[in-house]
Amino acid sequence: MREFAYNREAAVDYARRWALDRNSAYYDFESLGGDCTNYASQAVFAGAGVMNYKAVTGWYYRSASDRTASWTGVEYFYKFLVNNRWAGPYGRIVQQNEVKPGDIVQLGRQDGSFYHSPVITAVYPTLLVAAHSFDALDRPLSTYIYNTARFIHIEGVRRW
Repeated sequence: MREFAYNREAAVDYARRWALDRNSAYYDFESLGGDCTNYASQAVFAGAGVMNYKAVTGWYYRSASDRTASWTGVEYFYKFLVNNRWAGPYGRIVQQNEVKPGDIVQLGRQDGSFYHSPVITAVYPTLLVAAHSFDALDRPLSTYIYNTARFIHIEGVRRW
């Protein structure tokens, strides 16, 4: 297994290109509970260039009915990124001042559950995000209402 740099520019370019539209190569999950993590996965894939086809614990999308829960589910996406030791992108939780464009922020409730996965598009002079499910392009994170946030820094990508 070899390690590669995560292409942050490609991830941000993808996030900006599709923030207010839908890529027809992917199903739009808006009517099935939201499309935010599907969209975030697409952007991360644009920067990683590789999926993890491990059944159940991997991270991939072939179709709406052939994908892992981590491709579309907020908590599963988080668990995949911070626990991945195989192919695909991997990351770690960091403080807000450590994030870079192309990273992910997940917004949560007071009870500790997380419900939204915007893609970070800029960090200076203010943190900006792009998202689906209430589509947003370069929206200041400070304009969201949430109780807690976790910041996932994508550290790199592994390939066979």
